[in-house]
Amino acid sequence: MSTAPLFGALAALFRPKAQPVTKLPWMAVAEAYRGVSEVKGAKHNPDIVEMFALSGFSGIKDDETPWCAAFVGAVLYLAGVGRRDGVNLAARSFEGYGVALPMPLYGCIGVKKRAGGKGWQGHVGFVVGANATQVFLLGGNQNDKVSIAAFKRSEFTAFRWPAGVPKTSIPLPQTIEGATSATEA
Repeated sequence: MSTAPLFGALAALFRPKAQPVTKLPWMAVAEAYRGVSEVKGAKHNPDIVEMFALSGFSGIKDDETPWCAAFVGAVLYLAGVGRRDGVNLAARSFEGYGVALPMPLYGCIGVKKRAGGKGWQGHVGFVVGANATQVFLLGGNQNDKVSIAAFKRSEFTAFRWPAGVPKTSIPLPQTIEGATSATEA
């Protein structure tokens, strides 16, 4: 009697299985920034100024410069997730980041065109919810702070995922209580 099938079956039971991704390190970092806001007047919020530095733009020392892309870059840097080659402070530079997704996933980077803006102008943040007409972003510079805001789904140009990171199995809510309609800089 051969024991090979038995050992093979036992080995299969104890072989590590791919686990669904249920926690995203960058989303914990992004949530920690929630509520950070610009300082009106001559002073500037040091947390926002630090976002520019962490994103590779240490020469920016104010919180009036549009900072949604600095927020995303800083979060990715602090979470140790993916390289940011090819991205800059133009939100739409994230259209080429990581890998493309055909639809939004929780925690992916959502890139949108700016309503009424020039072709290169846009906004970027982390997707925390979506439905047929809206996408909810946790992002910086949304009404001058880090917040969750709803945007028209038709304005999105890309959904991106960090290269080499397993995709999430976290359900994507269809609505987010307390989300605002945002203006982005």
